[in-house]
Amino acid sequence: MGGNRGSRIRQIGLVFVGVIAGVLVSLNFQAIAQRDRSPLPIEELRAFTEVFGAIKANYVEPVEDKKLISEAINGMLTGLDPHSAYLDADAFKELQVGTQGQFGGLGIEVGMEDGFVKVVSPIEDTPAYRAGVKPNDLIIKLDETPVKGMALNDAVKKMRGRPNTNITLTISRKGEPQLIVITLTRAVIRVQSVKSKLIEPGYGYVRVSQFQESTAESLVKAIDNMYKQGPPLKGLVLDLRNDPGGLLYGAVAISAAFLPQKSLVVSTDGRTEDAKRKYFASPDDYLRGGGRDDFLKSLPAAVKTVPMVVLVNGGSASASEIVAGALQDYKRATVIGTQSFGKGSVQTIMPLGNSTAIKLTTARYYTPSGRSIQAKGITPDIIVEEPGSSTSRLREADLTRHLINPRDKEAAEKEASEAAERAAAAAKRQNTPDDPSRKPIELGSKDDFQLAQAMNHLKGNPVVGQPPKTVAADTKAPGG
Repeated sequence: MGGNRGSRIRQIGLVFVGVIAGVLVSLNFQAIAQRDRSPLPIEELRAFTEVFGAIKANYVEPVEDKKLISEAINGMLTGLDPHSAYLDADAFKELQVGTQGQFGGLGIEVGMEDGFVKVVSPIEDTPAYRAGVKPNDLIIKLDETPVKGMALNDAVKKMRGRPNTNITLTISRKGEPQLIVITLTRAVIRVQSVKSKLIEPGYGYVRVSQFQESTAESLVKAIDNMYKQGPPLKGLVLDLRNDPGGLLYGAVAISAAFLPQKSLVVSTDGRTEDAKRKYFASPDDYLRGGGRDDFLKSLPAAVKTVPMVVLVNGGSASASEIVAGALQDYKRATVIGTQSFGKGSVQTIMPLGNSTAIKLTTARYYTPSGRSIQAKGITPDIIVEEPGSSTSRLREADLTRHLINPRDKEAAEKEASEAAERAAAAAKRQNTPDDPSRKPIELGSKDDFQLAQAMNHLKGNPVVGQPPKTVAADTKAPGG
């Protein structure tokens, strides 16, 4: 019987060799292999087909070919690094919708940790934010479905849905002895990526929460409005805290708003010629050659020289680190806050047909001075801690299979050691409950300690690096 089963598996495997060959041709695998000058891995493909055949013949339930192939592709990508992924038709559509700033769901930026969905940050003014979902919360169940082992795309798909429908999250929170159960009502999430105000006459505040298609144009309108409201600005705070990133050309445009024309903003370096690029403060790079008018032209000339502070923290990642790094390298702004996330890699979306795609890490990016911030982050010019900063923050260096920083191996080794120390410290704090009297600080509010220190710096006053245990009235941002 064992011989018959083995023969059957081999037959299925041989049939599948033809399927694999077709897939490789459709994905131009042969052309890729020739460009890489490496032969096709015949032995490994044979092993793959044998596993496929074993599953088809012996798995406890029938499995569709489409599912097996999709899971195999997904496994290839997720095994590379934390940011490469296979996007099925629904996930690809959600990605496109997300960059436009509107979708139906709960309003949570999420990642994966130990097989569970981990909250990176709730998005302001959304159901999750209002219900008290916190960074570092682990989502254990979605309704009655356990999350353990679920693909991140599947979890996100389950959390999103039609507005006015409910979903129950079961959450594990460090320091809480009991699981937390929260029922949320989905809503249309319109992410307002730019918020702005005059903190007081002559001092402006602009917060960028995400880099979307219209973010740079929204920033231009916000700054124009500030100059129309009163006297010329004497200082400007650009708040990039908890900004997970987004579109690269949006980061180039926002950097270009404050830098001299044709300044190098960021460069990328990868294995292919397409991945080796330099992006300048030029319409050719931030307008993507779309034939649109240069919206930066309407900015007042004074915005190129107004004293600036950029606020960052452990939630500032990717595109926000590009902006902070560029403005820091040119000494155009003082960076204040805490070490940023450290995501210094570029993901390229490659459509595969049938409305699916892969998100593949194709390059690392570098600041104008040549710094790679991969697994390191942007180090602020002035460290100002956040209230409650003892809470452990997930960073790029903490993620499994993260890319190593190639231009600073010593720093990468140090960062790996620090990541281990952070994990050990977090384990010790596991049973230490949060202060129930401490509520999350609204960024940009009068209770925002880091913003108050940014204002002190712009006015030439002393900057306090450590917040008091309870934020006192004398640390509040004026006029917020």
